Amino acid sequence: MSLLAQLIRPARDNPSARSDLKAPDTIQSMLHRACYDCHSNQTNWPWYSAIAPVSWVVSAHVHEARKKLNFSEWDDYTSDPGTLAQKLKAVANLVENQKMPPWYYQLTHPESRLGDTQREELIRWARRESANAEAATR
Repeated sequence: MSLLAQLIRPARDNPSARSDLKAPDTIQSMLHRACYDCHSNQTNWPWYSAIAPVSWVVSAHVHEARKKLNFSEWDDYTSDPGTLAQKLKAVANLVENQKMPPWYYQLTHPESRLGDTQREELIRWARRESANAEAATR
């Protein structure tokens, strides 16, 4: 049975990036370390993402995360300031409530952990950019 499970291969794709977030270097660095594996088309697929049934879970998580927020399709958000503001507010709230990056991701990717100072810097940036986007809708 477990050998047959290996025949069911979920997509481990990295579509071309249509655009990318423009942010200060420190913010970009944090987002790349903590977010881009799931929230961009630049996923570094770890070795275990090729072994069923873990492969199914990892692929599903990445594809669901990309649907919610994809830094490789950032222009889709910037073209609509209301959507951009909403995405940035969500980033700030999820980081503030320590829901992102998820604990289970941090277990296998310790480089994704954000210190308190980094977390605060990212939250301030996201809230500032969200306010700017909201102002653009008025």
